[in-house]
Amino acid sequence: MTILAIETSCDDTAAAVVRDGDVLSNIISSQEIHNQYGGIVPELASREHVKGIVPIVHAALQEARVSIESVDAVAVTYGPGLAGSLLVGAHFAKGLAMRFAKPLIPIHHIEAHVYSGYLEEPDLVYPSICLVVSGGHTSIFHVKDVSTFEVLGSTKDDAAGEAFDKIAKLVGLGYPGGPHIDRLAGFGNAQAFNFPRGLFYDQNYDFSFSGLKTAVRREVEKLRSIGDDLPINDLCASAQTAIVDVLVSKTMRAIDTLGIGAVVIAGGVSANSELRTRMSAAAAQRGVTFVAPRLDYCIDNAAMIANVAQLRYGNTMSNAAQLNNLDFTVSPKALRA
Repeated sequence: MTILAIETSCDDTAAAVVRDGDVLSNIISSQEIHNQYGGIVPELASREHVKGIVPIVHAALQEARVSIESVDAVAVTYGPGLAGSLLVGAHFAKGLAMRFAKPLIPIHHIEAHVYSGYLEEPDLVYPSICLVVSGGHTSIFHVKDVSTFEVLGSTKDDAAGEAFDKIAKLVGLGYPGGPHIDRLAGFGNAQAFNFPRGLFYDQNYDFSFSGLKTAVRREVEKLRSIGDDLPINDLCASAQTAIVDVLVSKTMRAIDTLGIGAVVIAGGVSANSELRTRMSAAAAQRGVTFVAPRLDYCIDNAAMIANVAQLRYGNTMSNAAQLNNLDFTVSPKALRA
């Protein structure tokens, strides 16, 4: 079974071709136009998707060396995300499916992240705990099988990636902020500033990063008011460690409480080097399998969309009429407990 997948939930235009679990192509085009604004401008994102979706889909088919006629189905992200961005991908996928008489499978973006560990490690067993952590989402999932999962907890305010971006802007770094902070943190002292760890001691799986962001802002304002140069490396290291402390603690609490033998981290922030190192060490200490997808599967991508389509519908693809869903609407809403 060969699936062409399209992903346009935010500011990355992506397309992929996956055949029987093998990724034949995974093309991702990031929109650099937002860098000058220090964040994503929704209207600009939609326009960039309109300009980029045709060449990206063409590139994915070309790299995979398959024609649209030989594709068995089209999968597309229907949510969550920016409404305008989602509409571009959904409408394009609907048109493609109608023109070439292909089944169309709408896939939830966060579900695709949840199961991206199984794209990286197909033999990973169920159940597992998955931490999805990105610019727009920070949630812990109990993944029970190929079609059943439970949201254990989510952020109450800012997502971890959003906190990284805003902290980076406060200290004068570029967008997106996560990679800049990760790089500079390696040269800093993580104990230089005692920033708050939101909800760290609460016996639940929820997150809060707004207090950390406020604490960093106040520290930066204080240092600037007395004329001191900002110790950017130390600020980055201290803020990053505060974020990672909470992410690792909450995830391992789920592992310990539920007695699960596998943990996955997914989403753009799962590329963070400290998070990967410390989550891996915590899993090893417990004898738990740890999976962190490669970078191309961490960020928004279409291979993970195709992966869920195959996992869910592979055995029913022969009955294409059941999957020819052209009536779905996009939904900006995230999955929450």
